[in-house]
Amino acid sequence: MFDIESWQEIFETMRKNLLQTILTMVSVFSGIFILVILLGFSTGIQKGVKTQFEQDATNRISVNTRVTTKQYKGLNPGRYIQLRNEDFNEINRKYEDDIEYKTSIYNIWGSQITYNNESGNYRLEGVYPDQQNIENASLTSGRFLSVDDLNASRKVAVIGYQIQKDLFKGKPAVGEMISIFGIQFKVVGVFSDPGGEREETRVFIPLSTSQVAFNGGDKIRSLAYTVKMSDNFDEAVALSEAMSQGFEQDIKAKYSVHPEDRAAVQVRNTLEQAKQIYSLIDTIRNVFWFIGIGTIIAGVVGVSNIMLIVVKERTKEIGIRKAIGALPSSIIMMILQESIFITAVAGFFGLFVGVILLQIVSPLVNNDFIKAPQVDFTTAMTTVIILIVAGGLAGYIPARRAARIKPIEALRDE
Repeated sequence: MFDIESWQEIFETMRKNLLQTILTMVSVFSGIFILVILLGFSTGIQKGVKTQFEQDATNRISVNTRVTTKQYKGLNPGRYIQLRNEDFNEINRKYEDDIEYKTSIYNIWGSQITYNNESGNYRLEGVYPDQQNIENASLTSGRFLSVDDLNASRKVAVIGYQIQKDLFKGKPAVGEMISIFGIQFKVVGVFSDPGGEREETRVFIPLSTSQVAFNGGDKIRSLAYTVKMSDNFDEAVALSEAMSQGFEQDIKAKYSVHPEDRAAVQVRNTLEQAKQIYSLIDTIRNVFWFIGIGTIIAGVVGVSNIMLIVVKERTKEIGIRKAIGALPSSIIMMILQESIFITAVAGFFGLFVGVILLQIVSPLVNNDFIKAPQVDFTTAMTTVIILIVAGGLAGYIPARRAARIKPIEALRDE
């Protein structure tokens, strides 16, 4: 039941200790405000990192080869490790139970592509149909490459949305013919990519077509796979790591590459990287919580000190209350009520200002590492709970002290 007299007492006490009350409320306000801002930016960091991984499938394994840098088995350094179709097929057979999607890639940088009077230099990639899922590519029109395209070495192409804008000037591209180094290809689809414009300046054609049309023979530039995901993230990471090591060891053994030659055979495992970065984000978030809670504790100590002063100043009053029959529980509730009120008012104000500031700043913060910092509902509710608990803790010791005051001793107090 609402008791107006108890609230009058609270406001009267705050008025008598106005300076201490304001300073304490500023301390609590600062603690909550800092906590909200830090957690908001930790969420922004997490969004930024997730966006980076969304450019390709998170469970991707990529294999690239370069020049050897170490002598091994009588072979001098400086050998280029050339992958071929048979390497792709051997890996597929050995790891088929754990592979989700797969493609080998034959790419040509700076390919000249022409449509009518418009032309430009773009990256050409001969791929398998699974490339769409590995790249997280979404079709804006038409279709992606098919197995029939691959088997028949058809001269068909899927172009990036940026290429459509550059060459077609807003006109539909599907069904039109483009020239790639003077060879005519039919556009069967247009794709968009989470990676943005840079990723959308590519042209995908069937791998078999790229090798025949551009003198590739059986050569391939790189391999890309995704690993079958399990419900257990750690198990999926372990499988991905084992496959990555297996790919590297198999290729090095076949081409007599030194086991410690990191430059010659490079295997990139995005799932392992994702785990490491997400673990780092969790660590950063925990550090932010630690800093914020530490600042809140400083405010709570201030609230507790004010309540001790209040108990000291109201010793005689508390003694009279007990003398006429007030229960210890009512004395405790009186002190706790004031403590929670001071903490809650300052804390909610800090929460409100922090959330509003993040809402204003959020649209302005949008780079590769931090995107749209904000506080979610769960974090806000957690902060509210912290406020209530903090207020209770701040008033508990003074309240217990007040409840133990003996009426006779209190009446003697000056």
